[in-house]
Amino acid sequence: MDLFSSSWAALRAAVAGLRDQDFERPSGCTGWLVRDLVCHLIIDAQDVLITLVTPADAEPTRNAVTYWNVAETPPTGDDPLDALIVRLAAAYEQPWLLKFHLDDVGSAAGRAAGLADRGVLVSTQDQVLTAGDYLSAYVLEWTLHHLDLIAHLPDAAEPPTEGLARTREMLEEIAGAPFPASWSDKDVLLVGTGRRAPTDAETTEIGELAAKLPFVLG
Repeated sequence: MDLFSSSWAALRAAVAGLRDQDFERPSGCTGWLVRDLVCHLIIDAQDVLITLVTPADAEPTRNAVTYWNVAETPPTGDDPLDALIVRLAAAYEQPWLLKFHLDDVGSAAGRAAGLADRGVLVSTQDQVLTAGDYLSAYVLEWTLHHLDLIAHLPDAAEPPTEGLARTREMLEEIAGAPFPASWSDKDVLLVGTGRRAPTDAETTEIGELAAKLPFVLG
């Protein structure tokens, strides 16, 4: 199973295993509860389906790493789109409806990814890239959001180790420098993307890279 499929399957399984009360817990995304994050994942799955059937006839403008833009400031939760997600999530009312919709559209996105020709050019957000690069980019999306999902759920399963490792590689390419080899992949991703603040010792250890943190990806 490729990294897109394994990362996506693990994330959907984690959502399926949530208890109703877990949906009211905060997530690792600023301003979002777990239910809001799950609603966002439904929209992500829809985006995958749309992109895989949106062909392009131009040369690629992005790859799996350059697909991501780095924002200048961390999210506050006040962005209009973020606020829309909160309203949409609340409209589901019952957690099982969110689970059902994610399983439905998420399974379809997983099947579409499995059937996709990785060399075909697709278009999304006015950019062109191969389907393979597009799906590879989403390994980062699934892995970071898996960490967001379980941020306050200590008993939940973590993302696949292969997905964590690949996401670290992509983040280090975006950063233009490696993080300390002694750091776990999870710590690199949490600190590197601003999901937790580095300790004083960590700040000293990463040196000049500390001034570039966080890498807010979108």
